[in-house]
Amino acid sequence: MMLKFPSAINFLHFAVVPLACCAVLLKAKSKDRTQLANSIALLGSLLILLTIFFASSLLNNAGFINLFLSYLMWTEPFILILAIIAIPMTPKAFNRFRKWILGFAFFNVGFALIQKFLLKWDTCNCSPGGWGDGDAIKGVFINQGSGHVVSASVCASIGIYFYITAKDRPMWQRIIALLAGISNIIWSQANQVVVVMAGGFALLSLINMKDVLKALSYLVGITVFGLLFAWAIYNVPGLESFQTWIRPEIYGPDGEATQFKLSGIRIVIEHFHSPLNLWLGLGPGHTIDRLGGWMLRDFSDLLSPLGSTKSPVADEVWRFMGNSWLANGSSFFAPFFGWAAIWGDLGFLGLGAYLYVCWITWTRICPDDLSKYLILTVAIQGFIFTQMQEPGYMIFIASLIGLRWQELRQYSYKHFS
Repeated sequence: MMLKFPSAINFLHFAVVPLACCAVLLKAKSKDRTQLANSIALLGSLLILLTIFFASSLLNNAGFINLFLSYLMWTEPFILILAIIAIPMTPKAFNRFRKWILGFAFFNVGFALIQKFLLKWDTCNCSPGGWGDGDAIKGVFINQGSGHVVSASVCASIGIYFYITAKDRPMWQRIIALLAGISNIIWSQANQVVVVMAGGFALLSLINMKDVLKALSYLVGITVFGLLFAWAIYNVPGLESFQTWIRPEIYGPDGEATQFKLSGIRIVIEHFHSPLNLWLGLGPGHTIDRLGGWMLRDFSDLLSPLGSTKSPVADEVWRFMGNSWLANGSSFFAPFFGWAAIWGDLGFLGLGAYLYVCWITWTRICPDDLSKYLILTVAIQGFIFTQMQEPGYMIFIASLIGLRWQELRQYSYKHFS
């Protein structure tokens, strides 16, 4: 948008990724049984989810363009993973693919640091939006409302990935990459990313716990980290923005934050017109996802002629938000968030089918803790905002998961062939 491309460019990736996946599935001639089995299992789960989309669309008279865009917004990362794992990569092709992924990711890290320390977009009016704050540090995701969160998430993810996997690099390089990636969370004031990254680690630790004493030791460690971090936000320069969330009175059953966060779910329920809505939702793009929340409105000149349909749910949620002082606060409290959106659009059947796709990915395509950690961070993002439908973030995470699968496959071939 910064370069004034036509609005249709925003939808180009919805064509590129599925077509690339189809080309791979038609042309790839892998003889690896594990590779074939994983690809078939993931493809099967995606087809099951597609049937739920069709059923929900028929029940709620949703436009075909709603079905098409919504399905791709939810499944594009998995389609990309399918394309990556179905390719029988040679070592040369794998190294080239890895360099492309790392190159993009570290370019984003470097550009974010340039925006902070050279361009000073957080303190001057030279940033794309005028007078900026930490939100102006967006790396390559300029002119996106939550671009600072996306950029910080990408930076932190690549820092962690590089630190764990770059065993051929000196430790000092891996540490610098890790610190450079994580530090962008502070520069961009993307406070929620701290919750996502720390929460992912805590969940992974608990999932891997088989020893009760060890589990308790991890819980103690997490508690100590929490106490130290609480001290730091009041005493360490640069962390004071985290104080925004420390208001106990807004939480609890009747707190403003709780009511604000759950308003979308409440409004969705108010619009149920059939007992089947509980199981199949109100239709693709009809509730509180990115499509229903603002894309159908922002791109109406492009989508309306294609037969897009809307419901009043999103407008009512926006009106409710306009009456709350939290509307201009952190997206941490947003009523538009991933898990609620899947349920709102597709009901419990759709939510279950989506979780099945995630389960296939977790059990078959995430062979180590790093890949599982990335999945968990995405799951936590789903409770905060609509990052589960953010292409820049999700396509990158999908690329890392696919890259890691291929990486471990290359390693096993090298050591056991």
